[in-house]
Amino acid sequence: MPDLHPASPPLVAVIGAGPAGLMAAEALAQAGFAVEVFDAMPSVGRKFLLAGVGGMNITHSEAYPAFVSRYAERQGEIDALLHDFDADALRQWIHGLGIETFVGTSGRVFPRDMKAAPLLRAWLKRLRDSGVVIHTRHRWLGWNDDGSLRIAYPQGELSVRASAVVLALGGGSWARLGSDGSWQPLLAARGVDISPLQPSNCGFEVAGWSALLKDKFAGAPLKNIALSVPGSAPRKGEFILTAQGVEGSLVYAWSAPVREAINRDGRATLRLDLLPDRPVDKIAFALAKPRGSRSMAKHLHSQLGLDGVKAALLRELTDQATFADPQALAQAIKALPIELLRPRPLDEAISSAGGVRFEGLDEGLMIKQLPGVFCAGEMLDWEAPTGGYLLTACFASGLRAGRAAAQWLAHPKPAR
Repeated sequence: MPDLHPASPPLVAVIGAGPAGLMAAEALAQAGFAVEVFDAMPSVGRKFLLAGVGGMNITHSEAYPAFVSRYAERQGEIDALLHDFDADALRQWIHGLGIETFVGTSGRVFPRDMKAAPLLRAWLKRLRDSGVVIHTRHRWLGWNDDGSLRIAYPQGELSVRASAVVLALGGGSWARLGSDGSWQPLLAARGVDISPLQPSNCGFEVAGWSALLKDKFAGAPLKNIALSVPGSAPRKGEFILTAQGVEGSLVYAWSAPVREAINRDGRATLRLDLLPDRPVDKIAFALAKPRGSRSMAKHLHSQLGLDGVKAALLRELTDQATFADPQALAQAIKALPIELLRPRPLDEAISSAGGVRFEGLDEGLMIKQLPGVFCAGEMLDWEAPTGGYLLTACFASGLRAGRAAAQWLAHPKPAR
């Protein structure tokens, strides 16, 4: 087996060439270390590039207290990372690559040309100019008995002796882009504390739509509506009716509490407000107007503008008595229950929850029982909604891991 020995200065191996891994590599190169990046895919940043299709949402401009609250249960841990590299710092870093950014009407931040590829190209050039070596089609297989890294590549297998390792292997979503979660058993065998990977920012399945609803409206968007979960204020936006259930931005925003409710109770309920800008009493008043020979469907359209997929879903989820009673129907329009049974498969999710628990890491993201091995990015146990929050934390964690690895190499000591 070919043996790649440490360079002078010491070689640091970064496993994974997404945003977290590349940011760790940049930090290490700036600290004067020889850095080699290994990625299993034929090219780097594949998930990053796909996320940029339709507009590269790099971060968000909202005030910091609201921003950091998006990380929910892991707010404290991510807050510590963002103190080194927050949304403003990320924008300045992008500007340093010669890429301008702007804030959209939603508060989301984008590159001026809305594309991910120019940003990635500029970044890769800077990394290579700083001496970072990137190996594609090189898959990490774990460790040899002597502590060297096992790396499979097209011609066979390499044994890589690295003075430190940064693992940035992604979560478990979009396996075709490299985030396949195959690292879990390799770390579990070393006693690393891992929370099971679960879908996040994902769609959900219902018990089953009627053939009529599914055949006519699968794929149809519901716009200008609001969704809520028990105990939470409604959020406005839109989602999509699918053949299996529901998906889309507003569903993704509620995916974490919905998933946890399903884990706990076997099912969860979303409350759909079809007319969030009209109070229930005015809806009831409109419905109580005489409709003569018109059907209730036509009455809904003429009085409230409800038709198409909204009217079809209302009919699907109300019984005959409710549909015929203006007061009861008004209540249903404002709080239509959609019962969800399970999330869609992990590989379909935009991101994943779970991963290496922070409790098993030190403040530099080094694995406590594996001194010299650091973790970053989506393989850590945190989640966030879409809107730039995912990428921001990936960049910040990569920077923290890279800087911490450099400090550890300069002053090696066991993890606390």
